[in-house]
Amino acid sequence: MQELRLLLYPFSVLYDGITSLRNYAFDRGVLGQKEYDIPIIAVGNLSTGGTGKTPMIEFLIRHFAGKKIGVLSRGYGRTTSGYIELSENDSPEKIGDEPLQIKRKFKDLIVSAVCEKRVDGIERLLKEHQLEVILLDDAFQHRYVKASHYVLLTSYNMLYVDDHVLPAGNLRESRRGARRAQTIIVTKCPAAISNIQMNEVKMKLKLLPGQQVYFSYIGYERALQGMDHKIFLDDLKGKEVTVVTGIAKPKPFLKHLKEFIKIEHLQYSDHHNFTLQEVETIRNKKIVITTEKDFMRLKKYKLRNLYYLAIQIEFVGKEPVL
Repeated sequence: MQELRLLLYPFSVLYDGITSLRNYAFDRGVLGQKEYDIPIIAVGNLSTGGTGKTPMIEFLIRHFAGKKIGVLSRGYGRTTSGYIELSENDSPEKIGDEPLQIKRKFKDLIVSAVCEKRVDGIERLLKEHQLEVILLDDAFQHRYVKASHYVLLTSYNMLYVDDHVLPAGNLRESRRGARRAQTIIVTKCPAAISNIQMNEVKMKLKLLPGQQVYFSYIGYERALQGMDHKIFLDDLKGKEVTVVTGIAKPKPFLKHLKEFIKIEHLQYSDHHNFTLQEVETIRNKKIVITTEKDFMRLKKYKLRNLYYLAIQIEFVGKEPVL
């Protein structure tokens, strides 16, 4: 692996140069940025994924409860393009699995839309709705919008300071990009992380004055939700169960489930579109557990043996104040 990284390093230098030049153009005003009169909060990461953006967006929706909230995503993996305002009856193919998951969970508490051009999306939302705050999902690198607050996520087991720029590593841009963040969330920490461990991370991150760092872990529900009823993980203790994942980093999900069950794991790529043959394989299993995101893509097949385990972000100590 180290040898491959060395071979790819020259391409990383080139990629770093291109992204750094782009950031310099935005910082110097050569490329324009649009600002807005209401709070625009951009949530994202420096790496290519798997840091927990969706749970963070869901936390922020709860955090701003009582306000008129807009949520704007690109709609990764959708077959459509342009601006679409979401309804609960949309399909993941039309608007993306993660935006659909959020919309179905919060319903009319949010106005949700997808648009690959975030400026266009924000202006449509503001034109058609009286909003008080807009949350931008996966928008840390989308610099044509100048957000009022940037939330940067980084995984505890792969901090951006320990990573490298693509293709030798997983970073979309240089670590220097972290300077834009007012809030840094270290995600997927051990639930019992110690003060010593947190201080070690803070030292590695080399925070700038004014930057706030928070530590979070994944909290799991006790009940599994199916098409029309629930079952409890405790009731499956010791049984062998099929687990289906189509997410970037399934290890934490599997680790939690292994505390209760024996696992047959069917692993697919992130945002995987299931074929009819794969659906039939799942249908023929006795009990199948999947993630909430994967359930959004599989729900249309009405699999009575399929259940998802919901998660949410939990903070160690104080929660972020935005």
